[in-house]
Amino acid sequence: MDAAKKPVTVIINGRRCRADAGERILSVAIREKIAIPHLCYEASLDPYGACRLCLVEVIKRGKNEMTTSCTLWATEGLDVVTDTPDIVKHRNILFELYLAQAPKSEIIKKMAAQYGVTKTRFFKKVNPADPLGNACILCGLCVRVCDEIMGAGAITFVNRGPYTVVNTPFSEVTRDCLGCGACAKVCPTGAIRIDDLEGERVMTSWSGTRVPLVQCRACGRFFAPQALAAKTLARLTPALAGDVAALCPECRGQQIAEREIRAKTGGAGNHA
Repeated sequence: MDAAKKPVTVIINGRRCRADAGERILSVAIREKIAIPHLCYEASLDPYGACRLCLVEVIKRGKNEMTTSCTLWATEGLDVVTDTPDIVKHRNILFELYLAQAPKSEIIKKMAAQYGVTKTRFFKKVNPADPLGNACILCGLCVRVCDEIMGAGAITFVNRGPYTVVNTPFSEVTRDCLGCGACAKVCPTGAIRIDDLEGERVMTSWSGTRVPLVQCRACGRFFAPQALAAKTLARLTPALAGDVAALCPECRGQQIAEREIRAKTGGAGNHA
């Protein structure tokens, strides 16, 4: 058996839970439906504890140590608590900071309210021209998924200190964007805006970058960004790539079904 997959027992809030050795405690808690708030955790990326909301206390040798559960590995007998007075205090301060940093994020407001935080003592700076709608918390998930998973590197952190934002380099239209929308998919606060217009995907939050869309040759519907389609098709065999290059998923499925019918009926289609 792989040592990394060795079953272990961890204790969360006094409850014994099964886990794999090396599994992150936040992952265990999510599976066991134990509530731990979090914003920057994404299963497809290595966790790095940016948002700090998933703090837990680890009981070691009679002493309590606070750490992020998304970076804490499961080991046999690990004992953690998720709602001590110190954690609640730190968590509430973090929620207040996020309410100030992302005052327009309804997701942040709702999450904070669930934990009893409905207002902030910190100054709310609202920029009417913010391309991320004053809802970004700078967790970096969008930057990481664009770089580490999609391999595009179309967006990055711009400026420094309190002026840091996420955007395209130099806040200009970029040719590197695939238009895949992975950034919006992983954004925990709903800050990223993407609009599909006739024949184009407009990355509104990313300096208005426009990515042409592929048009289905069968039904005429625009269904995929050309840049992403080209990257995907390059990994397929030429025969398969030619088969799917200009068909939307619905028409492609219909084509496959028709082929199966013809194969089973000796070439005779359904003409009823």
